[in-house]
Amino acid sequence: MSYISNDKPVTLHELMRMHAAKEKIATLTAYDASFASLLDRCGVDIVLIGDSLGNVVQGHSTTLPVTMEQMVYHTECVSRGAKRSFVAADMPWGSYQESPAQALRNASRLMAAGAQMVKLEGGAVMVDTVRFLSERGVPVWAHIGLTPQSVHALGGYRIQGKDADAAQRLKDDALSLQQAGAAMLLIELIPAQLGEELTAMLRIPTIGIGAGVSCSGQVLVIYDMLGIFPGKTPRFVRNFLSGADSIEAAVKTYVAEVKAGKFPAAEHIY
Repeated sequence: MSYISNDKPVTLHELMRMHAAKEKIATLTAYDASFASLLDRCGVDIVLIGDSLGNVVQGHSTTLPVTMEQMVYHTECVSRGAKRSFVAADMPWGSYQESPAQALRNASRLMAAGAQMVKLEGGAVMVDTVRFLSERGVPVWAHIGLTPQSVHALGGYRIQGKDADAAQRLKDDALSLQQAGAAMLLIELIPAQLGEELTAMLRIPTIGIGAGVSCSGQVLVIYDMLGIFPGKTPRFVRNFLSGADSIEAAVKTYVAEVKAGKFPAAEHIY
């Protein structure tokens, strides 16, 4: 069975339809027009310009050095290559934490560069900002669990929500962000059981990375799923290029296995 969609552009409305129909949403990152075009023709639903470019493109140990100017540039590149896929862009560290007005100024720059949604990290502390943006027509993708921009505050790249109190805080954050108008929720590096509970309690789609197979969809960093990033490979990553005869074949397999609920498998979850 083919999961490659037709040429009709993926819109936010279509993503909500997919969620309502329990059709899994396949997401990958891209940072340039060529990869964006490849993901687009392979049926990837959402192409995310992640601030992970700080790690995989620039060679930094964290995402913190990535600037707003760099995110605008890469968003412009990706938006030229993606003709069908929905395009979302990360708001980099320091571009939205100061105030909702600051967030709107910088979200506007990403939207003007071609993004159809912006992603920002944080729980209850970001509720006012999410509400401010969504009320002004900016679709917001919230991000909880492991939030890489807070890596130092979290004490490293650690699994989040492991005990009952921490899990409840994430549930409270998720509900608050949904109520504030977040259109989607990315949940990163949490126990699979908690990912299932968060997905069941929310009306909006959950996109998981290291959060179990029960999420509404999955995302991986493109360089991770192709096995070409030289850094440490997290447990939630699978090398889809292994055994494939091309990058295109690897991406199509990723899309098909996300759609079929085969990825992540037991060995990729916590």
